[in-house]
Amino acid sequence: MLDVAEIKAAIEKLPEKDFFQLRKWFWEKDWQKWDQQIAMDSGAQKLDFLIREALDEKDKGQLEEL
Repeated sequence: MLDVAEIKAAIEKLPEKDFFQLRKWFWEKDWQKWDQQIAMDSGAQKLDFLIREALDEKDKGQLEEL
């Protein structure tokens, strides 16, 4: 298995088209991980405080309509 330095060196040598394809793959992978984390946190009720904050702001009349 390659270490990070070797991977970086290989990326530096990629043709531009391949570099952009790899960058897109990383971007999509990052968003997938983010979505999974949000789903897990939501399922574990770790984000409920955000709902409470929004409802409190709405009750105070400080929540702007979209």
